[in-house]
Amino acid sequence: MDLATYVAHLLMHQVPLGWKFHSIHHSETEVDVTTTFRQHPGETLWRLLWQWLAIVLFGLPLWVTAIYLSLSALNALLEHSNVRINEPLDRWLRLLVVTPNMHKVHHSREKGETNSNYSNILSIWDRLFGTYTPLIKWEALRYGLEHQRDETLGEMLGGPFRSR
Repeated sequence: MDLATYVAHLLMHQVPLGWKFHSIHHSETEVDVTTTFRQHPGETLWRLLWQWLAIVLFGLPLWVTAIYLSLSALNALLEHSNVRINEPLDRWLRLLVVTPNMHKVHHSREKGETNSNYSNILSIWDRLFGTYTPLIKWEALRYGLEHQRDETLGEMLGGPFRSR
């Protein structure tokens, strides 16, 4: 399921229609725990489709699915939180799991950094597929999108269906 979640996330960045939905999540100029919930319903359906595919393909039992989805939800809250782990400990943890520091790089306004660190729980997928970006200079990190403007909830929800 974690690999399927990685693929779903990667495709949301690489496929223009996917990015129209996912860019709502990346549009915040401050990343915190509430960023976890800033997600278009279309993105949620896309992620569920990929998770369902993994469940069916591998015949995962309900208890495995429940544990994975619970860990995924908790990790999503943690990785978007304003928790900074000291560098030596973070470096070790990133060998196995996605840390808040690792995921914050993914929310960078810089395209090369945004298009990296797609992993969900296990950080191995980014290393395996060459999409890993190590920590960057925090003082230079800027969140949000290059040409964003303030939008109402209705504009955000309708955004993927408008031509831009």
